[in-house]
Amino acid sequence: MKVVIQDDSPAVARYGAYIFREQLQKQPASVFGLATGSTPLSLYRELINSTRRGEISFSQVRSFNLDEYMDLAPQHPQSYRAFMDREFFNQIDIDTANTMVPPGDAANPLTACSEYENAIAAAGGIDIQLLGIGRNGHIGFNEPTSCLASRTRVKTLTRQTIDDNARFFDAGEFQPQLSITMGIGTIMEAKLVMLLATGKSKAKAIKDMVEGPVSAWCPASALQMHPSTVVIVDEEAASELSDPDFFKHIEQQNQALLARLKSRRYPS
Repeated sequence: MKVVIQDDSPAVARYGAYIFREQLQKQPASVFGLATGSTPLSLYRELINSTRRGEISFSQVRSFNLDEYMDLAPQHPQSYRAFMDREFFNQIDIDTANTMVPPGDAANPLTACSEYENAIAAAGGIDIQLLGIGRNGHIGFNEPTSCLASRTRVKTLTRQTIDDNARFFDAGEFQPQLSITMGIGTIMEAKLVMLLATGKSKAKAIKDMVEGPVSAWCPASALQMHPSTVVIVDEEAASELSDPDFFKHIEQQNQALLARLKSRRYPS
């Protein structure tokens, strides 16, 4: 697990966007796993701007979103499909037919979960899986006690997650308590996992994920077992790590090595 500590939220977004740009320049027909929520918005804006400047193109990309509320139609403004269309897909050159979001309004959600898994496999798997993290350590809607080998499935939301997301729904409006989410096992099959976190409210979850035991009580801790995970956090989100300066030192050494490779002092 590579932990990268940046000064602030904009720097986190820039670092994450750089990784996406590098992937697109290397492999234009990449498959991306995408996330919703406030944390990835700045990253999406970086990628939108790069697309508008002609630096990258999403025209050959296929995408699979992590999760969706159950019992919300795609047109509902609080659905994750509507979020992705509004905040990202409609502002880049992606073919929306190649953008997949779990169907929260599926007549048979159990069958829909299996079909979603099959679609990811048929696409050749996910090249970069983008994640945020909940205050309780959840990734996607894999809440504490989730099976660390789980696949795409229907999941009940915890009261904390429901309360955290209540701000997006009007008073008295129906708020889902069930979701369809990629499983932890599904996430772990991505070639690269990128997790972003900003703000003091995520500091304990980041500490538990990076330093705690691998446990279903902190679903994100499973990423300790992933061979290629990068965790990009700001100073506040890193504030409870035992030795943040060591992670900064590691990143400095990594960047120095990359610079050497690019200067051809070592074979690439």
